[in-house]
Amino acid sequence: MAFIKEECEDIKIEEAFEVKQEYTEEQTDLMPLKEEMNEMEEKHQFEKHHDLIPGDKCCSQPVKRTYRTRALPPIICFHCGKRFNQHGNLTVHLRIHTGEKPFTCQQCGKCFTQKAHLQVHMKVHTGDSSFTCQQCGKNFNRKTNFMFHMRAHSEDSSSTCPQCGKKFSKRGNLKDHMRVHTGEKPYTCQQCGKSFSRKGNLKDHMRIHTGVKPYTCQQCGKSFNQSSNYKIHMRIHTGDGSFNCQHCGKSFDQQGNLKNHMIIHTGEKPFTCDQCGKCFNLKGNLKVHMRVHSGESPFTCQQCGKTFTRKGSLKVHMRVHTGEQPFKCLQCGKSFPHKKNLNSHIRIHTGEKPFTCDQCGKSFRYKFTLNNHLRIHSENCNKCHKCGRGFRDQNQLKNHEKNSH
Repeated sequence: MAFIKEECEDIKIEEAFEVKQEYTEEQTDLMPLKEEMNEMEEKHQFEKHHDLIPGDKCCSQPVKRTYRTRALPPIICFHCGKRFNQHGNLTVHLRIHTGEKPFTCQQCGKCFTQKAHLQVHMKVHTGDSSFTCQQCGKNFNRKTNFMFHMRAHSEDSSSTCPQCGKKFSKRGNLKDHMRVHTGEKPYTCQQCGKSFSRKGNLKDHMRIHTGVKPYTCQQCGKSFNQSSNYKIHMRIHTGDGSFNCQHCGKSFDQQGNLKNHMIIHTGEKPFTCDQCGKCFNLKGNLKVHMRVHSGESPFTCQQCGKTFTRKGSLKVHMRVHTGEQPFKCLQCGKSFPHKKNLNSHIRIHTGEKPFTCDQCGKSFRYKFTLNNHLRIHSENCNKCHKCGRGFRDQNQLKNHEKNSH
């Protein structure tokens, strides 16, 4: 029995040795694969924690590590909310609001906010036009203006309006222009519901509600909510009225104002109301007139609730509440809330009577007095049979006949 037990133990030991040897051989066969996987894992871990230099294959060379810096918060303009990533850019931008122009042209005295702008301006005096169009010969002192101009000669129809044929240097400008034909106004003010075709116009409009006027004149302190109005105002101080009327010599600070003024001399009224046929010389006047038909009165007095079709009418109405009388007579010192009232009052001092009756030749200082007088001629029942003169009532007629005839 002991012999059998010993033999069984030998068999078990031998089997165990064979199994262990077989397992060891399998492990030995897998060693290359395992080592390869370990190398790949180590490489992955190395690349995960270290940024290797591209193209650096030599392991003996020191590895240059790059550390990712945390993004700095944007620098915000407290006037308009525009964001910048550098303080220098904000400093230059703030000159738009302050009106500061530290760079001055020594030849003409014109000032600029940036040194680069002054350098470009100097080409006006030197006559340097570095960029010349080979097709039309037009010269430019800026490369950007030259590039935009060249697009006008290109046959690219993608920047041409299919309805009116107008060309644009940027496709985005064409997209905005198309809304003129479609009437689309996708940008709507959440406070008053007014819509705009451009996002920038909505942004400018919002300053009406917020009261923000970021553009301040450094000479007189007057503030403006739009950059264009600020630039126009500055011409008052510089005396730049570069657009002159050839008929009367009047000067204007904008070409559009001169164009509108010329209608006075030509008598042209190109804007016609579709509902009543009335014509106007300005598009804005037609727009205001259309409110007569629509009943729209967008300007409301906050004190009494009265509404008006024109902003100017509301402004004049506010003098009723404020008691303001800005128009003063230079001869007697009397003040008036309206300019027309002052003009009528001046006739007392001058003796002028510009309103004359066509039937009897009598003149009057005021138009309403003439209108009352005309009723005399229209009332035939109180008319003198001898001289044909009419009167308001029968008593006046009797007194006339008694004294005159």
